[in-house]
Amino acid sequence: MQENIDLGVLLNLAFGSFKEELHQHLGRQGYADVGSSFGYVFRLLENNPQNLKQLAESLGMTPQGALKIINDMVLKDYVQRVDDDSDARVRLLHLRPRAIALMQVARAFHQEFEVRLGERVGASKVKAMRAVLEQIAADAEYGSPKLRPL
Repeated sequence: MQENIDLGVLLNLAFGSFKEELHQHLGRQGYADVGSSFGYVFRLLENNPQNLKQLAESLGMTPQGALKIINDMVLKDYVQRVDDDSDARVRLLHLRPRAIALMQVARAFHQEFEVRLGERVGASKVKAMRAVLEQIAADAEYGSPKLRPL
């Protein structure tokens, strides 16, 4: 790899490599149909069902863009639309059991990846890297994951 790669490019390359390995693992576990943005939606809906407008705002995208993602997730049995008891005009988005199972597989992969990385480069380096990444995330102007930069 060339020297002096810009930090942002390096972060992007590392994330791309991680994401590719994660999706290969998910595919082997029966989840080959996962879209690239599904993980963000899973985390946003996990403990807090939202309507489409709320989800779109959390993702930093238009409701039309979020609708495309949600329609795909509904079709693949990851999300369901449920009438809101407090407002009949609103449908809340809830995770289906398939999404919850996938999240367990993905979380296990995240933990295993971190352990394997520690075995290759040293646990103390991984711990330091984690601390730096946590600080970058904490310093961000927005708290929710975004699909694209603001």
